Amino acid sequence: MATQANSDQLVGILRDTVVALVRRDGPDLSARQLGVFLTVYLTDGPHTVRGLAAELNVSKPAITRALDRLGELDLARRKVDPMDRRSVLVQRTLKGAAFLRDMRSIMTVAEQTARETVVPEEARKAG
Repeated sequence: MATQANSDQLVGILRDTVVALVRRDGPDLSARQLGVFLTVYLTDGPHTVRGLAAELNVSKPAITRALDRLGELDLARRKVDPMDRRSVLVQRTLKGAAFLRDMRSIMTVAEQTARETVVPEEARKAG
């Protein structure tokens, strides 16, 4: 039962985070765009279109479309690899780092809210 509560709590945190991101005045990313963004920012690079496609198990054109949107929003940029001009490197941006900071703050609030909700619920069940 504890595992189910923990899973429900995590899904609730994800929901609250996504809803907060949608409601705020800022970039609205699809799940794929967010997956690409988080992979670029939370895993060590260098990142390439081919590498991201392999890591996320999606096609290179799907990664390219996601990167097009991230580029439009200045959350990531592409640069030709100086060591292999056939390859394109995906780079982080200052605006992307700020978006990640905001997202972390939103998730922290969502987590605190989830904890506050679980404690009274457990007390109610015990009583």
